[in-house]
Amino acid sequence: MSEENENNEQEVNEVEQFETDIHIPEELPLLPVRDIVVFPYMVLPLFVGRESSISAVNEALSGDRLIFLACQKDPQQEEPDEEDINTVGTVAVILRMLKLPDERIKILVQGVKRASIGEFLQREPNFKVAVAEFLEEYKDGELESEALLRHVKEQLSNAVNLGKPMLPDLLAVIETIDDPGKLADIIVSNLGIKMEEAQEILEESDPLERLKKVSEFLTREISILEVQQKIMNDARGEIDKSQKEYFLREQLKAIKKELGEEDDIQVELEEYQAKIKKAKMPKKVKEEADKQLKRLTKMHPDSAESTVVRTYLDWLVELPWSKSSKEKLEIKEAKKVLNNDHYGLEEVKERILDFLALRKLKKDMKSPILCLVGPPGVGKTSLGKSVASAMGREYVRMSLGGMRDEAEIRGHRRTYIGAMPGKIIQSIKTAGTNNPVLMLDEIDKLGHDFRGDPSSALLEVLDPVQNVNFVDHYLGVPFDLSKVLFITTANYLDPIPAALKDRMEVIQIPGYTEEEKLKIAEKYLVPRQIDENGLSEERVNFTKPSLMHIIEGYTRESGLRNLERYVGTVCRKVGRQVAEGKDKNFRITEKTVEKFLGPVKYLDDDELQDNEIGIATGLAWTPVGGEVLFVECTRYPGKGNLTVTGQLGDVMKESSKAALTYIRNIAEKYGIDPEEFSKYDIHLHVPAGAIPKDGPSAGITMATAILSTFAKKPVNKSVAMTGEITITGKVLPIGGLKEKLLAAKRHGITKALIPKKNEKDIANLPQNVKKSLEIISVERFEQVAENALLDND
Repeated sequence: MSEENENNEQEVNEVEQFETDIHIPEELPLLPVRDIVVFPYMVLPLFVGRESSISAVNEALSGDRLIFLACQKDPQQEEPDEEDINTVGTVAVILRMLKLPDERIKILVQGVKRASIGEFLQREPNFKVAVAEFLEEYKDGELESEALLRHVKEQLSNAVNLGKPMLPDLLAVIETIDDPGKLADIIVSNLGIKMEEAQEILEESDPLERLKKVSEFLTREISILEVQQKIMNDARGEIDKSQKEYFLREQLKAIKKELGEEDDIQVELEEYQAKIKKAKMPKKVKEEADKQLKRLTKMHPDSAESTVVRTYLDWLVELPWSKSSKEKLEIKEAKKVLNNDHYGLEEVKERILDFLALRKLKKDMKSPILCLVGPPGVGKTSLGKSVASAMGREYVRMSLGGMRDEAEIRGHRRTYIGAMPGKIIQSIKTAGTNNPVLMLDEIDKLGHDFRGDPSSALLEVLDPVQNVNFVDHYLGVPFDLSKVLFITTANYLDPIPAALKDRMEVIQIPGYTEEEKLKIAEKYLVPRQIDENGLSEERVNFTKPSLMHIIEGYTRESGLRNLERYVGTVCRKVGRQVAEGKDKNFRITEKTVEKFLGPVKYLDDDELQDNEIGIATGLAWTPVGGEVLFVECTRYPGKGNLTVTGQLGDVMKESSKAALTYIRNIAEKYGIDPEEFSKYDIHLHVPAGAIPKDGPSAGITMATAILSTFAKKPVNKSVAMTGEITITGKVLPIGGLKEKLLAAKRHGITKALIPKKNEKDIANLPQNVKKSLEIISVERFEQVAENALLDND
């Protein structure tokens, strides 16, 4: 139950003149009020709900209608005690009373005179108190009183001028008041100050001091009103400025229209509307584009924000949301294109043709992610162009080498200055269609450190299930990448994260044989270099022996980059002579090659070594293709220790120990005294010590070198071998066989020993390699020794 001031606002009526000799009874019922301090001359409504308070009102109405109003110290107190009520209050008269439907009553009271509580006479059913007269202390000083009265009236006038609400009738009454105490009571009751401050003024006995405190409150109120007025004026100024600019702009538009000049801004907005319609965006994207265009219409054309929105709209309207290349799915034509562009690479071509055939049969199939893995210079990147040409699609290449920032894939958010979409969306825009062939080059060289992990961002891009709704951070709307044919390239698979590798179909591309290099040089490299160096085919003629001399004597690589580089060097030398005035046709021979390129860099194996004791030829795999390596072994008096050099890894060192253990076990079979292993120290060395080497595949090569040293039998230099050896003499399978056998062919090897379990890999070898290389499968080391060791003459 409570007493409240209706809507916390006072209803102030015209102040009535009270008789100075009004009789205040010695005892009055007490009505505690919660959130307002009642002053003399003040008229206000009160809602009464507590039973004790209703009883006090009824008692007052049954008598002379006078009641004592005192403010509670704590407004939240429901049942206040004597100590919870302020002792100084106001005697008021109840003017009207109204009963409400919710059993509360509403009374209209008017303050009559200050009074204080002498003592509490009763508590039940309502408070009743002995009223003591409030003695006011008047100080002398008519001049001070007059000055204070004028000052307070001026302050009140200033407050009203600054917007303080005050009834006009009340202002007229205040102008006629000459009593400081009465003036203070009337003003403070209309200021709306805090309850504690109002109670302090009510309890002040000196009228002049009371008026001074009211003056202080008026000063504070005027300061607040002045700040409010300044804020309102500033806001109004901004609004007026914007309105003025708007009207001026509209006037300028009307003037231009009359002059027959077009409004550039309006034209630009209409162009955007037309472009959005023409782009045929998905529903969600179109909604976002329309929303941004609507924002742009409300912006000042020169503002920074409008520039950001324009750039964003430009990206949206220029992306090929519904524009696709018409596919050519003629398998015979595609095969012809691939064969014209690339010599060899039959496995890769077959896989691409399989995909095209399946695409022709099933139009809505998800495009696979092809990963071409092979050494540098074998044509991985150029294959992407051929695939795009064969399919009739646009081709875009995107290099991933050294990329460290995930935002380069997904884009930057538009909150950043200079934000742009990621490289994927940029490539799609460059292609101009939503189904290009997108070549992601060097995927094995992605960076991964504290600055980010772009390989993780690629997971969504390269997943045919997820990339339907790929969201670039800059665009903020999904773009369908499922129609894009992604082709990735890598030199080797190991650095590619497993999750990323799982999303791709890996196609291994081996190196080329000398015969393949010769044909590629004749068909592609020589014509291209002649053209690039400003010559003609009549002016320069490369003979087959000259090209083979460059291949065998100056390049030992899986790819073709160095070969093309040396052909280009020869063409430049010829071009210089033509520029100097030599008007003749040049026929390039082996002697001409050595004249232009200098001495031969790689010697034939016949010049490199003879059949020697303790030197065996092995085959190794490297990230840039297969290689031939030589294992050398020697012995010297000692205690049977084994030394291994050549910057070998732990696995290779363990293989050497396994090889030695097995040779010691079979020594007698080859006429070797087992005691010799205790009398000599053994040193195994693999040349090219600056190059790290590891892996178990040199096991049988090291065993052959050790056996040759102790049996004093030379090793056939034309035999190369690869395979892991166990301490029981078994030959285990190895990896990279295709690259190793191609390397053997390049080095003139005639016979290759491979593990029996690797026979299945021979099927992938080119026919010319199978014909020129005798491949023997072995299961045990005895077969290796039988084919590799020669008898002494």
